[in-house]
Amino acid sequence: MTMKTDIQIAQEAKLEPISLVAQKAGLKEDDLDLYGKYKAKLSDECLKRLEKEEDGKLVLVTAINPTPAGEGKTTVSIGLSQALNLLGHNTIVTLREPSLGPCFGIKGGAAGGGYSQVVPMEDLNLHFTGDFHAITSANNLLAALLDNHIHQGNALGIDPKQIVWKRCLDMNDRALRNTIVGLGKKMDGVVREDHFVITVASEIMAILCLADDLKDLKDRLGRIVVAYTYGGEPVTAKDLNAVGSMAALLKDAIKPNLIQTLEHTPAMVHGGPFANIAHGCNSVRATKASLKMADIVVTEAGFGADLGAEKFFDIKCRMSGLKPDAVVIVATVRALKYNGGMAKDALGEEDVEALSRGIVNLEKHIENVRKYGVPIIVTLNRFLSDTEAELEFVKRFCEDRECEFALSELWEKGGEGGKELAKAVLHTLDTKESKFAPIYEDEMSLEDKIATVATEIYGADGVEYEPKAKKQLKKLTDLGYGNLPVCMAKTQYSLSDDASLLGRPKDFKIHVGDVYVNAGAGFVVVLTGNIMTMPGLPKKPAAFGIDVTDDGVITGLF
Repeated sequence: MTMKTDIQIAQEAKLEPISLVAQKAGLKEDDLDLYGKYKAKLSDECLKRLEKEEDGKLVLVTAINPTPAGEGKTTVSIGLSQALNLLGHNTIVTLREPSLGPCFGIKGGAAGGGYSQVVPMEDLNLHFTGDFHAITSANNLLAALLDNHIHQGNALGIDPKQIVWKRCLDMNDRALRNTIVGLGKKMDGVVREDHFVITVASEIMAILCLADDLKDLKDRLGRIVVAYTYGGEPVTAKDLNAVGSMAALLKDAIKPNLIQTLEHTPAMVHGGPFANIAHGCNSVRATKASLKMADIVVTEAGFGADLGAEKFFDIKCRMSGLKPDAVVIVATVRALKYNGGMAKDALGEEDVEALSRGIVNLEKHIENVRKYGVPIIVTLNRFLSDTEAELEFVKRFCEDRECEFALSELWEKGGEGGKELAKAVLHTLDTKESKFAPIYEDEMSLEDKIATVATEIYGADGVEYEPKAKKQLKKLTDLGYGNLPVCMAKTQYSLSDDASLLGRPKDFKIHVGDVYVNAGAGFVVVLTGNIMTMPGLPKKPAAFGIDVTDDGVITGLF
């Protein structure tokens, strides 16, 4: 029997009107700003009213380091919320919005998979409610105002060699990484080197996802450092009088989006910073609103726990006051065998020895999450090729480390395939207390914060700095940014900053090439290894397989 693709499953599903889905979350139609039949934003009045409600429990879904074998973290997040609802618990899943870049690049869609998806799938993966377009526009408006200020006389004394604000585009386009602007006649602007980042790496994306409300958004926008003067002083968006117009572009984008799963469970999908080059979490507003509407909220953080979960804990929770009650770590037998050195085309064969070599990756993630004081459940996304011996090996491994363990069949069976996991989560919530705390204090120096993440989370022996990074750390500390948390930009494929080092690398150092401040978002970005803030397309992009039929049906998204 031929398996249906994700998009086929999604397109065959019968969706409920979003107003009916909203009722399950205790909302009325007046609480919604409708975007057609199946999408809506929560109104400002609704968000204000919800503040008086009690909070539910917060469950974070994270994973081992991603591999070509696939782990299915988003599928688990969505399927777990469906399973918890089947068991009678009012549950909402809160996720990030997908970026167009990887959608047309190498990853394909990002709405879950199989019978654990959020829908409408095509809308979500493409333009959705326009949030990313608004962020791109606000980012590039600031860039335009900056260059115009210099062209119009440069009253602030901005040094064109010290401009740090970059333009952005929600597309993988390597040709824009390094550009020259202002070419042509004198009226065409000042000639200078410029750069593009992908929209999900823009500081405005991070700001939108961390802002409490419109006032906080404007305050954060005003603190964005765009450049430095000839005297070395920071120049902000507020100095350029850019805040009001940027906020006007973002006034609707800051409202969380409500859609549904294939089983009509409410799903809040809002914001979308990558976890390898940004902080990797959906918006604080969406998470907090969900906690007011549900008994249990299932959320996720990008890539493996060394990136997404670390930033969820040390950035998002630190700033918002959120405290996770449990963490689900997702793995697959196939991915663990890949970490153990098994070839990708052989992963369907039983090999407990390769599994035992690769499971050290899972072991390190268990140890890391435990350092934050949060109870852990490990789930294996089950494949037909998994053998009983392999499944039993992982089960014993987890139970020996006092972790709850459950198998998942969420891709194939939807919520029904997640009941075992849901029961393990409920048991953990009922019997284990979260003693969550970030892994470092605000008062620590930036270098000590970087060293803490590198040694405690990645397992490195230490940190090596390029001279440029050392100079920047001193400069940022002298300017008063030393108390901010750090956002480590690192490859997602390894615990180290070398993507080829699988499993649990030993005897390595983290290499820091550059450091800069996202003062509006409220963290210092640390670039490690060979990390790109503007990805490129592969030789055969996913875009080659995407099309639309004559009657308007999109095909090939995944």
